[in-house]
Amino acid sequence: MKRFLITGASRGIGRETALSLLEMGHEVHATSRTHCELIGCTTYTLDYTVPESRAQFSSKLNGLLFDGVILNAGALVNRPFRELSPSDFDLMAAANWSGHALLVQALLPNLAPGAHVVFISSMGGYQGASKYPGLLAYATSKMAMAGLAESMQSELGPEGFSFNALCLGAVQTEMLAEAFPGYEAPVDPQTMGSSIAHFAVNGHKTQAGQVIAWAKSNP
Repeated sequence: MKRFLITGASRGIGRETALSLLEMGHEVHATSRTHCELIGCTTYTLDYTVPESRAQFSSKLNGLLFDGVILNAGALVNRPFRELSPSDFDLMAAANWSGHALLVQALLPNLAPGAHVVFISSMGGYQGASKYPGLLAYATSKMAMAGLAESMQSELGPEGFSFNALCLGAVQTEMLAEAFPGYEAPVDPQTMGSSIAHFAVNGHKTQAGQVIAWAKSNP
């Protein structure tokens, strides 16, 4: 049995990934910005974009060591480029890039030897993949997130940790419905959650510092 931490676990892909890890027999700690109930998981309220919230969360871990961390939480702004505001870019940066980097920094004392950190990015942030009108701020922040996996592997990989980014394609979630109204994705959250769980457990045995297209369609 391994111990995992997953962010953004109140719904959708995060929730299904947590449940899949539980079904595999692992210990799961789950966070969300608002209180959530996940039977079998230890849950925390965490806004990883806020320094005080990260500090309070870290203090509750009491020396726990995690074999894997899945950084699934995120946000989306769907707005034409001409209408984007500085606050839109600030939100996307904090929610999809810098907040995750700072959370990993806070969690370094809680990473077990050989820990696997998985960033849940998007095909919108995958270099060379199709980009879509209205998602510029989102896509560029996800590209930055993918860069975290490569850069952290370079700096922290020698300590025995592994960092990878999974760039997800279309999954039938509320976030997808907001970005592509009326579109029906070929993958449901349960299927994606199961695949992410298995990668978190085993992917670092063959992959490190990789940005991986994890998609059946885009969107």
